[in-house]
Amino acid sequence: MIRWKKAAIALAVAAMVGGGAAAAANASSTAEREVPITGPALAKASAAALAHTGGGRVTQTEDGDKDSRYEVEVTLDDGTEVDVQLNADFGVLGSKAEAAGTEGTDEGA
Repeated sequence: MIRWKKAAIALAVAAMVGGGAAAAANASSTAEREVPITGPALAKASAAALAHTGGGRVTQTEDGDKDSRYEVEVTLDDGTEVDVQLNADFGVLGSKAEAAGTEGTDEGA
């Protein structure tokens, strides 16, 4: 009887540890997901980014970027991709341009 109880306790502990690890992995992957900008903020962020780059087309957005409140990726006519960092008021904090096959270059606001 004692062996059965020990085995049941060990199994329960293993299940809790495994469940905790799975929850931690899920939380970590959720934190790494990019959340697109939506609603009226999308129009404002896009307009601010396009004004900063002087044109192009918005190809990706992120709400709650690690570097700023909003990030808008603009692809210029020559294929250059520019990541524009915006604050909560849609002011440009800076940008990073990257041509195909090259490292990005930082540009202040």
